[in-house]
Amino acid sequence: MAGEVMAEGMKLDVLDVCPLLILQDSSKRFYDGYITVCKKSFRMSIEIPENRSLRDARIECEWKLRHLLRGYEGVIKQRLTQSLDLPSFLMELKSILEKLLGSQKLDKVVSQPNFYTHLVAELEAIGWEKLAYVDSSFQVLKLASRDIKEREHVITVRLSPQHPQVAPTCSAELPGKPFSFTWSSQGQPLQQLYHQFQQALSQFEDFWDMLDEIDSNTWVLEPEQPSRSCTSRRIALGNNASVQIDLNPVNARLLPECRFMGADNVIVPLREHLNANIHTWNPQLTVLTNLENLLGQKFPSPSTTKKEDFSMECGICYAYRLNDLIPDKACDDSRCGQPFHSLCLYEWLRALPSSRQSFNMVFGECPYCSKPITVKMVSGK
Repeated sequence: MAGEVMAEGMKLDVLDVCPLLILQDSSKRFYDGYITVCKKSFRMSIEIPENRSLRDARIECEWKLRHLLRGYEGVIKQRLTQSLDLPSFLMELKSILEKLLGSQKLDKVVSQPNFYTHLVAELEAIGWEKLAYVDSSFQVLKLASRDIKEREHVITVRLSPQHPQVAPTCSAELPGKPFSFTWSSQGQPLQQLYHQFQQALSQFEDFWDMLDEIDSNTWVLEPEQPSRSCTSRRIALGNNASVQIDLNPVNARLLPECRFMGADNVIVPLREHLNANIHTWNPQLTVLTNLENLLGQKFPSPSTTKKEDFSMECGICYAYRLNDLIPDKACDDSRCGQPFHSLCLYEWLRALPSSRQSFNMVFGECPYCSKPITVKMVSGK
């Protein structure tokens, strides 16, 4: 091998082979930086185990280099095993990359005209009005589709340079599992992919209908800007209380998971009301209507109330949002009802000598009214 020939004449250093691959620690086991081949630089890092065996070395690299070496993982592992030291392996790696980059240039000369011709024909078949975005290389596309209610949905398609022989990677804001599809290089594969995306959208029409009604007719505290893939909503109930629901994307009209948050004197009666009326849940009605029937009350409406009425700041940090979290705990005394972030309340109580802990609960006094208050231990504390 090339590394062995060089090793016989002189001892090479990593910097001699890859000047931009820099040693990061005194143990000389971790290198991070760039490997340069054919005037192209690729980010990579190499971590050598304590036993100094290259066989078990860990290599991380940017996606471009990973894509270039796809299918050569076995060769790389073999070179690691056979190389005398790290500089020898890096020389082998550069030799492999030089050959791959050279063949890639030849492939591009031949394949690029066919790639663009085929892609343009496919986009014409789908309809240019469906193309929401394309990058300068025509390898990242965003295709838009509208459902029955005229809601726009976008799928991002990252094409392989070997398109259509190699399937693209796709991402879309769909609830539940990631969008999956079948791929055939025959005919109009991109159009077939688009049709599969439209079919996937049709499965969640009712799910989005349920959430749209909730978003339009209640104060949704979280998430602040929900994506189409989000299945949960935290809805204001009033009196510093709220309920978080999580819908089933496939059977959206089923009773969702419900978690009440707020002072016990407010949420306990609501929880009891829901449990007592749970048998009246009617799948023919919308989720919002069913919830109001079970709770025996209407949700506060944006048409008659202001969101500020339900966005009270934490009584400890005096902020509404803390690392994207909003107050989820309140004093149980009806004359107080002060809301807190669970994290703030936990830290406050933990610092007081009068507080006590039992299992995963901390018991203490409300910072405002001194009435008993409890909070669950915060994970990781």
